[in-house]
Amino acid sequence: MNTIVVRILLILVSALPVLVSAQPATWDNHSRRMELSRFVDYRAESSERATLESVRGLPDDQWQRNGKDSVSLGYGDEVYWFRVGIENHLDASDPLFLEIGYPVLDHVEVYLVRDGALIEQYILGDKKPFHERLIHNRNFLVPLSLPADGNLTLYLRVDTSSSMQVPLTLWNQEAYYVAEQSRSLFEGIYYGIVLVMILYNLFVYMAVGERSFLYYVGYITAMPLFLASLHGVSFQYLWPEATRWNDQAIIVFLNLVVLFGGAFSIRFINVSRHNHPIMNRLAVSLMIVAGVMAAAGILIPYRLMILPTILVAFLGCTAMLLMSIMRWIRKDPAARYYTLAWVFMLFGGIVLALSKFTMLPRNLLTENATQVGSAIGVILLSVALADRLNKEKKRAFEAQQNLFREERKARMAQEKSLRIQQEANTLLEQRVQARTRDLESLNDQLRELSSTDALTGLKNRGHFDRAFSSAVVRAYRFGQPLSLLLLDIDHFKRFNDTYGHLVGDDCLQMVANCIRQYVTRPQDLAARYGGEEFVVLLPDTPAEGALRVAEKIRREIEETGFRISDEVLHLTVSIGVCAVCPDEADATTAIFSRADEALYEAKGRGRNQVVACEPPEVQDAEPVTT
Repeated sequence: MNTIVVRILLILVSALPVLVSAQPATWDNHSRRMELSRFVDYRAESSERATLESVRGLPDDQWQRNGKDSVSLGYGDEVYWFRVGIENHLDASDPLFLEIGYPVLDHVEVYLVRDGALIEQYILGDKKPFHERLIHNRNFLVPLSLPADGNLTLYLRVDTSSSMQVPLTLWNQEAYYVAEQSRSLFEGIYYGIVLVMILYNLFVYMAVGERSFLYYVGYITAMPLFLASLHGVSFQYLWPEATRWNDQAIIVFLNLVVLFGGAFSIRFINVSRHNHPIMNRLAVSLMIVAGVMAAAGILIPYRLMILPTILVAFLGCTAMLLMSIMRWIRKDPAARYYTLAWVFMLFGGIVLALSKFTMLPRNLLTENATQVGSAIGVILLSVALADRLNKEKKRAFEAQQNLFREERKARMAQEKSLRIQQEANTLLEQRVQARTRDLESLNDQLRELSSTDALTGLKNRGHFDRAFSSAVVRAYRFGQPLSLLLLDIDHFKRFNDTYGHLVGDDCLQMVANCIRQYVTRPQDLAARYGGEEFVVLLPDTPAEGALRVAEKIRREIEETGFRISDEVLHLTVSIGVCAVCPDEADATTAIFSRADEALYEAKGRGRNQVVACEPPEVQDAEPVTT
C-alpha cells in the first residue's frame, strides 16, 4: 500500500512542470497589476537566428518554465526567447501596459500573437535613441489590448551584453500612472538629497580645503550617476541620443565609486601604511585597478568590462566595510558614523551585485536597495564629516589658545628677565662702563649692518635711507619719475594703550603683510620707518601708478580683520604720496618732506585716505585726494 502511494506521488511530482507550463496568466476584474515572471517560459536560441514562426512551432517540452518571482539568467552570450500567455476574463477589452523593467537591455523584439496570428511587432532596446521608444519612459513600455474573453500570447527575443534579466509586469494603464508617480517621487527625493549633499560638501571643501570633502564629493557624484545609468534615468534625461555611452557610463561611474570611495575611506578613518599596512595596500591596489578600469571603460566594450567591474566593486565594498570595522575596534571616533553609513551603502551595493550574478532574485528590494542605502549613507557620512570638522576646529582652537598662553608666559618671563638684567646693569654700571661703551659701539655696527626690521620683516630705516638716496640719484640721472609713499597707522597710540604693546606688535606685522602684497617689483622697496610709520619707494613709477598702489594698500588694510580674542577690529592708515622727477641728485629731504606734508594733510582730512602732493609748480594748490 505504501509503495503504491509513493509511486502516485512521484507521478504527480513528475507531471507538475507540465501542469505549470500549461497555466497562463489570468486577467480579471480584480487585476490592476500582475507580475508575469512565474508564467514565463524561456529557451536559449541556437547558433542560428531563429524566427517567430520557428519558435512558435516548437513543442512545449522545448521550453523551460521559469516558475520564479523574477526572470534572471545572469551574464552570457546566449540569446533567449521568452513566451507568456495571457487570458482575459473580462467582458470587454482592457487597455494595458506591458512593462519590461530592466532599462539596460540592448535589443528586445516583442511579438503579440492572437488566435495564431501576429498582430503587433515592436523592436526596443537601449541601442536605439530614446526618442524612438513607443512611450517615453526609462523602462520599456508596450501598449496592449486584451480582447474580451480572449487570450494573447507574448513572444520576446532578448539579446543583451548586460545581465539577462527580463522582469515583465502587466499593468492597468491608470494603475501604472499612479504607481509611476510614486516611483518618480522616490527618484526625485533620492536625487534631491544627493544634490544637496554634493553642493554642501563642495562648499565646505572650498571653505576649509580639506581633501576628505573633495574625495567625498567625487564619491557621492559617481554613485547617483551610476544608479541613474543603471535605472535608465540618465538615458532619459541626460544623454538620450548617446546609445554607446549609455552602456559605458555604467562601467565608468561604478569604477569611480570604488576609486573615490576608497580614497575617502583611507583618509577619513586614517587607514595608513603605518597603522594598517595590509589593508592600506589592498585598498590602494583596488583604487588603482578601479581607476584604470574607469579609463578603459570609455573604450572597451561593455560586455568585456561588466563582470570584472562588478567583481572589483564587490571586493572594494567588502574591503571598505572591513576597514571601517577594524577602525571601530581600534576605537577611532570617526569610524562609528562611517561604519553605520557604509553598512547601509555597502549592503545595497552587495545586494545589487548578487542580483546581477543571479544569486539573489530581482525584485523591488534588490533593485532599490542601493538607492535607499546610499541616500541614508550619504546623509550619515555628511554628518560624520561635519562632526569631524567641528572637532578639528575645536582642537585647533584649543591648541592656539595654549600656544597664546605659552607665548604670553614666555614674554612675561622675558620681560622679568630684562628687568633683572637692567637692575644688575645699574649696579655694575661703574665697573663696566668701558665694556658698555664697547658693546654699544658693536651694537651700532650690527644695527648698521642689519637691514631688516626684526618685528615686521620689512627693511629697516637705515637700509631705506641708503636705498632712497641711490634711487633719487638714479632717477635724476635718467630723468625717470620716482614715487614715495609714507604710511601711518591711524590712532595707533590709542590702540597700543588699549590692547598693549604685544597686540600692537601683531598689528604692525599685519600691516606689513598687507603692504608686502602690493610691493612686488624687484626695484620697489617697503620699509618700516619707525614706530607705526612705513615707507614705500617706487622707482620709475608716475603719480597715477603710485596712487593706485597706495589705494590698494589702504583698502587691503581696511578690509583685513584683526582678531583680538573674540573681537575683530579693522585698522586704517593714512598715506601721503609724492611723485616727482628729481631736478637734483640730493633731493631726498625735499621729496620726503612733501610726502610727509601730504600724510599730515590726509590725517587732517579725517584719516583713512590717500593724499598726493602737487608738483612744485602748482605747490599752492590743494593736494590730490583719492
